[in-house]
Amino acid sequence: MKTFNDYYNNKVNLSFEDHPFDSSPKHVWVICRYKGKWLLTKHLSRGLEFPGGKVEKNETADDAALREVNEETGAKVDQLYYIGQYCVESRYQSIVKNIYFATIKELTEQTSYFETAGPVLLEEIPTNIKHNETFSFIMKDDVLTYSLAYIKERLSS
Repeated sequence: MKTFNDYYNNKVNLSFEDHPFDSSPKHVWVICRYKGKWLLTKHLSRGLEFPGGKVEKNETADDAALREVNEETGAKVDQLYYIGQYCVESRYQSIVKNIYFATIKELTEQTSYFETAGPVLLEEIPTNIKHNETFSFIMKDDVLTYSLAYIKERLSS
């Protein structure tokens, strides 16, 4: 397990074990690859980030991950891999998110991307992301760093 602070100095526990914090988490975050590029979305207020969001009533976290990717980018997931979970502990609440890695089979333009401006493809994730105003706070802690290392080590071909 990894423990560190997030962008807002909240305590974060991260694990690549099978659902160590919650068997039915209420949030998901999906790191996406499409044709050799990283697929992100441009959130209207936060900036660039990987797709994610809340699990809706009568929906599994896996289903929420697929839905959020489609809603925020127009992408259809080819393969979805659960890679871990993290828990953010703020003064007011704890939030548990499943982390996924998805390979994308198709990207189609949509008339609406909900709370985002749609898909953004990047060749690389910048190394100076923590100080880059273009990116969401969600991308600025070690969840991203550790998750990318995990994907590179275990899932990349």
